[in-house]
Order: sequence, then structure tokens, then C-alpha cells
Amino acid sequence: MSSSLHFTGDSAADDLLNQNFLALFIGMLLDQQFPIERAFLAPHRLQQRLGFDLDATALAQCSREALIEFFSEKPALHRFPKSMAERTHALCGYLVERYHGNPCDVWANISDASELRERLLALPGFGEKKVQIFVALLAKRFEIAPPGWEDIAGHYADSGFHSVADLDSHDALSKLRAQRAEEKKAK
Repeated sequence: MSSSLHFTGDSAADDLLNQNFLALFIGMLLDQQFPIERAFLAPHRLQQRLGFDLDATALAQCSREALIEFFSEKPALHRFPKSMAERTHALCGYLVERYHGNPCDVWANISDASELRERLLALPGFGEKKVQIFVALLAKRFEIAPPGWEDIAGHYADSGFHSVADLDSHDALSKLRAQRAEEKKAK
């Protein structure tokens, strides 16, 4: 069931997503109104621009203005670099405040997926759909599957190509795009 994420087209960026949960959180945060592979490539580029490993405490201590500059540098890390830099800053601040800067503590000591859902919904920039996808991503790719995760993830728990949770290759990304195009046609 579980396999690594490999779809950005950059092996170092994929490795970062698979090894650093803050990178995964930031990629998920940026995955809106922007191509999926570029959203998840952005944490790696941000790390390169910062010159140090992605760390919630360090990013929370970084000024918003500095983070906006890192996001805005060409090529911009998102279509909306200012607002996404601010959201990233808020996310990191929240992780520091609530979880001592450790993203893994978001799912530590939970009894079931509904508790994980509540914790994820409290994160800046995470709404219901993003939470469903993230729960599926944790379960399918990282074997973090608290009881009831399928109910919380909804159709994102199903096999097939529904979200980033199903991407283990660039080919899978193409299949996801094809499926989304078909769904649009059907509407």
C-alpha cells in the first residue's frame, strides 16, 4: 500500500517531501490554484533559498517580509507568493505554538482519525478538502493510518487517481490529470 511520493520531476524535491514532514505540510498548503508538481517542488526551492533545512521554528522566527521575499524571488514559489508566504509563516508559527515545531506531533497520541481531522482543520490554510486529502496522503504514502481514516478521507481513500495521495510517479500525475479532465467533461 505505502510507497514514496515521486512526482515533482526533481528527485531532491521528492526526497525532501518523503523525509521532512514540514516540507509535506508546506507543499499541501501551496497546492491550490497552482500546478500540483510546482506546489510540492516549492518546499525544496524554499529550502535552497533559505540556505538551511526546513524547520518550523526557524521559519516562524523569520520575518514575514523576508519570507515574502524568498517566495517572490524568480521563479516565484507560487502564483500568489505574498499570501502563500504569509500562510506558510502562520502555519509554522502554529506548529511552534501548539506542537513545539514538530509536524509529527500533529498526529501523535491521537485515538482516531476524527481527532486527526480536528487537529488538521485547526492548522492555518487547511480546510475540509485539504484535510481529507492530507489524511489520505498520510495513510496511503506514510502508513500513518489512525482508525477511521477512510471515513475522514472520503473518496480520497479509494484506489485510483484522486489526489496527491495517489502519486508515486510522474506517470501517476498524468493519470490524475486525465481523470480530472474526464470528470470536468462529465459535468
